[in-house]
Amino acid sequence: MTDATDNYTPPAIWTWDKESGGQFASINRPISGPTHDKELPIGKHPLQLYSLATPNGVKVTVMLEELLALGHAGAEYDAWLIKISEGDQFGSGFVGVNPNSKIPALMDRSEPRPVRVFESGAILQYLAEKFDNAFLPTARAARAECLSWLFWQMGSAPYLGGGFGHFYAYAPSKMEYPINRFAMEVKRQLDVLDKRLAQSEYLGGDQYTIADIAVWPWYGALAKGLLYNAGEFLQVQEYKNVQRWTDAIAARPAVQRGRMVNRAWGEPSSQLHERHDAGDFDTKTADKQVPAT
Repeated sequence: MTDATDNYTPPAIWTWDKESGGQFASINRPISGPTHDKELPIGKHPLQLYSLATPNGVKVTVMLEELLALGHAGAEYDAWLIKISEGDQFGSGFVGVNPNSKIPALMDRSEPRPVRVFESGAILQYLAEKFDNAFLPTARAARAECLSWLFWQMGSAPYLGGGFGHFYAYAPSKMEYPINRFAMEVKRQLDVLDKRLAQSEYLGGDQYTIADIAVWPWYGALAKGLLYNAGEFLQVQEYKNVQRWTDAIAARPAVQRGRMVNRAWGEPSSQLHERHDAGDFDTKTADKQVPAT
């Protein structure tokens, strides 16, 4: 099979073609900064999260729900829905929290001066350290193992999401070379995980940590065929240890709650568009939600 793009020759100077970006062309651009003035809402809790229940967003809501389950009352939070398909991430208020205009973004207003935290891995580490190193080992070797897997995920996500996911699910046309190239890399990543999880119950060792919280929303969804509808294509059922680990984490009540927050698609029972109180999970009524995008 030969792609129509096989004979493409890059120009001497790249220029932005607004019509060539595929499904997300309307929100992708080669410059940073706000496109419009829009202040962010502020709720009653010290922790203010601005997010969407993509894999990167789910990491943080799972972490916050796990902290609350441990009894850390200070982890109460407001979760505001950022509709990225409508460009909310380019509002001036959001850019002030995350200059990279990506979800999730966190403001911690419990400090003498509010602290902004962006990048999902940084938010996980920040929250762990803020709450007595919860889900983050203190012993040097165990901490190093945990953080190594956390940063492994941060480094691998561009291949899984921006690479494989884009060309397999979202590109305006199917192209053999990039799909094969990124599928090979994703299969290698799954093999890395499977071999690690054959050695230990969780990624960092015997204990559930922020490494698992970071990796599960991406690779757990992939292992169950929920990400890009690519389960059969990638033969994800072959990775038995990843499947075991995925199921164990999915069974945690805090994970189930965290997965719902800022979710605006799928079965209505799986959605909690915004979360401002723990009771919102029990009283999901129309006034608790905003229209789905």
